[in-house]
Amino acid sequence: MFDHRLFSIRESRHRIHNPLTAPQLATLGAALDLRPGATVLDLACGSGELLATWARDHGVTGLGVDLNPDFLAHARARADALGVGDRVRFVEADASGWVADAPVDVAACVGATWIGGGVPGTLELLRRSLRPGGLLLVGEPYWRAVPTTPGELAACGVPSADAYRTLPGLLAGYGDLGYDVVEMVCATEESWDRYQASQWLTMRRWADAHPQHDLHDEVRRLLAEEPARYAAGTRAFFGWAVVALLAR
Repeated sequence: MFDHRLFSIRESRHRIHNPLTAPQLATLGAALDLRPGATVLDLACGSGELLATWARDHGVTGLGVDLNPDFLAHARARADALGVGDRVRFVEADASGWVADAPVDVAACVGATWIGGGVPGTLELLRRSLRPGGLLLVGEPYWRAVPTTPGELAACGVPSADAYRTLPGLLAGYGDLGYDVVEMVCATEESWDRYQASQWLTMRRWADAHPQHDLHDEVRRLLAEEPARYAAGTRAFFGWAVVALLAR
């Protein structure tokens, strides 16, 4: 059984559960030229910020699917606060294998390609929900710099540099799968910091308030180890791109 609790603790203040900032997410929505009434499916939607803000800003409607009930509670509250609770809805379910009841204009998986066993499988899953000519959105890490030493690989949490591609390799790979890359927004070091570093204050406050919780020691361990590992690994080597694709 999937245990969502650690994610709920460390990312409880996040509206976006990836290294895009709110302005970057807004930039992506504007760049896609979404029409009012366009339908969006967001698999592994987290707290639903993409759907809620794009419904507010562009008049889209949509469905988000996620396993984490805490994030979904945030998503529903956020949609209501933005006045779009009647245009977007959220389902607690495993996004792996999820197919929309009717074809959608945009099918997205922004940062959770494990649901399809990797990028190729996730794109195939998303395409099963997409109308002809619709847009696919996928978020995926890439190497800004390729780690070469055992220490660098350990800091990045990977056994070898083959775990990811460089950005040119990532984009070429989409082409190899039969897609044109038609838009892209990339994280920056600063947006990575806002995603990762902001979790540490949340974790510290939670640990101070819950000394008897069964996850307390694990949260304390992560808080002690993560900042240095992040600086040596993720911040130094990782990029992250959300890419819009059209099938050829």
